[in-house]
Amino acid sequence: MPPSPEPHLPDYDELPRAAGGGRSAWGLFGQEDSVGLLSLQTQDRIAAAAQLIRSGEVYSLNAPVNVPEPPLFRRGAVRHALITNDGRAFFDDKLDNYYPQGSSQWDSLAHIAYGADQFYNGVTAEDITVRARNTIQHWAARGIAGRGVLIDVDAALGGAGAGFDPASPRPITAAELDAARAAAGVEWQPGDVLLLHTGFLGWHVRQGAAVREAMAERGALRNIGLAHDEEMARYLWNAHVAAVVADNPSVEVWPGDMSDEAFPFGYLHRVLIGQFGMALGELWWLEDLALSCRRDGRYEVFLTAAPINVPGGIGSPANALAIK
Repeated sequence: MPPSPEPHLPDYDELPRAAGGGRSAWGLFGQEDSVGLLSLQTQDRIAAAAQLIRSGEVYSLNAPVNVPEPPLFRRGAVRHALITNDGRAFFDDKLDNYYPQGSSQWDSLAHIAYGADQFYNGVTAEDITVRARNTIQHWAARGIAGRGVLIDVDAALGGAGAGFDPASPRPITAAELDAARAAAGVEWQPGDVLLLHTGFLGWHVRQGAAVREAMAERGALRNIGLAHDEEMARYLWNAHVAAVVADNPSVEVWPGDMSDEAFPFGYLHRVLIGQFGMALGELWWLEDLALSCRRDGRYEVFLTAAPINVPGGIGSPANALAIK
């Protein structure tokens, strides 16, 4: 059976208005859709992206499961134990206290609502908990593959710790994002994965324990990220990217503003996930890939990711590779 034809992709200002502000993509891929914009990764686009593989270089985009250390957002630290027998003839192992979103991760469409009990496509909390709408297994069942585009904001702004402080709430504007895209020599294509290299995670792992521990305290985290405004939402939608992933903890500048007065753009997750159905990833290890892109001037990669197949799950380790 041939795949269903892709729906018309309207511009941001053609989308219906959402209650409370912004625009809504609910229903674009059908009322029962739980995949969102990853539907743009069609067979033809995946096959075209595979042609980007030239040298065969493979870059893992996954930090170790215990990075950041200590965990951020008060998530618990993973415990890893080896299992053997008295004869020391085999090993198994186990993970305890494992938070799938504690390190390099995906946020499913069930992670953040647009408004109270209003998740992507009008899904309710009951739909998530009882019927597993918008949960991670919908992405796991299809996999994630296509063109990844490295946007090197770290280089464009002068370098983490030099041109800017990665641990400050420095917003990246839509104009700055587009300037970094132009510097990479790429044009957006529907279904792309935007790989946002801010330099945060590389900076974080090089800090002493006292600095890292201070950032793990509730309310203490600050990081560079995408600006909280409608201009950013409009830019990302009109680029028709399927996903935005970053090497920072939140994709957007942190902290967000979750007050009623700042609704809905003060916390950009609500719009990107809750209205657009956009996949978000955080704390990806992008430093090695960014250095490669600077060396060879090639900022397009073939990207694959395999979200963990947990029925009803909310997040997943990234399990992502970039191939050049």
